[in-house]
Amino acid sequence: MRAVGVLALGVAATLVAATGCGSTSNAGAGSGKHYKISLIVGLKGDDFYGSLACGAKSAARSLGADVNVQGPSKWDAPEQISVLNSVIASRPDAILIAPVDDTALQAPLEQAAAQNIKIVLVDTTLKDPSIAAAQVTSDDQLAGKDAATEVAKQTGGKGSVVTINTQPGVSTVEARVRGFETGIKEAAGLNYLGQQYSGDDAAKASGVVTSSLAAHPDLAAVFATNTLTGQGAATGIKDAHKTGQIKLVGFDANPSGVQALQDGSAQAQVVLKPLDIGTQGVQQAVNALSGKPVEKLVHTGALMATKDNLNTPDVQKYLYHSNCTG
Repeated sequence: MRAVGVLALGVAATLVAATGCGSTSNAGAGSGKHYKISLIVGLKGDDFYGSLACGAKSAARSLGADVNVQGPSKWDAPEQISVLNSVIASRPDAILIAPVDDTALQAPLEQAAAQNIKIVLVDTTLKDPSIAAAQVTSDDQLAGKDAATEVAKQTGGKGSVVTINTQPGVSTVEARVRGFETGIKEAAGLNYLGQQYSGDDAAKASGVVTSSLAAHPDLAAVFATNTLTGQGAATGIKDAHKTGQIKLVGFDANPSGVQALQDGSAQAQVVLKPLDIGTQGVQQAVNALSGKPVEKLVHTGALMATKDNLNTPDVQKYLYHSNCTG
């Protein structure tokens, strides 16, 4: 299903139905035990993690398990560790977690694993993921490289390009940048300015655009690694009266990213598949608990959304939302 740039990723068979949080396969059911699974997302209220939770809940219904969803109110390691400690105390059979920091969450999750709680890493990972029964994630490095290809296409291979990133220590965005930088090196004619960090602060991301444009009047494109950097970049481009002239390629299939495509603030958004991540995360957890074969690393796919293909079924299925259907 290639609708302007499907990323060809090695992926386990998708168990999700064609809409929202549809039913899944019964593979893994019938183990004789009703498993208690906790999902700890990276940020409560975020639509990406809402879609991931929808996939997890759908799989749990099919497999005879219960999923409880929790998460920090901000992208913050101490707060997520506090949530994790509370979950550990409730003694679930398995924990699915998207670590907000690949180092800070290492020891707390090792402690959970030591208590015979199965750990499945979803979306993000750890410096040493060997404690996990499985990892289910996007191939963010390949997705970042695909974003570079899109930037080259949008700019015609001319001008300067800057990356706006969030913060160090987040495995997914670091992989996106690695892939993007590899791809940009292969795109002759573009002047890559490197990356700048703005944290999860849209105003700072906007400022990066302003300062980059002042130093490089030929600024032709911005690569934004997540929702807030994309929002800030769009504002900075708009304030410079360069909407549509400076191309914006981001990683935002939240409603804000969809709106940016519709109004021309962004030219392309990489759409990951958190719905599938949640589904496969629960599947692998149940497999681990019931003694069935586990895939240690599952890569889900991604799409490149543009204004032209935004309303196609393949893209609509994976736009991020918190309202489960089906």
